[in-house]
Amino acid sequence: MEQIARLQEWYSDQCNGGWEHTHGVKLDTLDNPGWWLVVDLGGTNLAHKPFEAVARGDSEFDADWLRCKVVSGKFEAAGGSKNLADMLEVFLSWAGY
Repeated sequence: MEQIARLQEWYSDQCNGGWEHTHGVKLDTLDNPGWWLVVDLGGTNLAHKPFEAVARGDSEFDADWLRCKVVSGKFEAAGGSKNLADMLEVFLSWAGY
């Protein structure tokens, strides 16, 4: 997945000796099944950048679903078990990577 390489690049660009000690990226699984991604935007050029929430599919009835939003300075995304690349693409496109 080329999105992983792009996420690595974004993360590396944020690391400055301090940011990575209090901020970062978290990836986990959901029992829907699915994925959960949280990117702490504090101290980045994305912290105040507008983001239009994304909603696709129905997590209760559809294996192909996606929800992305920015809440309290964090990009939060959840998606179906095969939507990890989609979640990353939404974040990376918005971030300009």
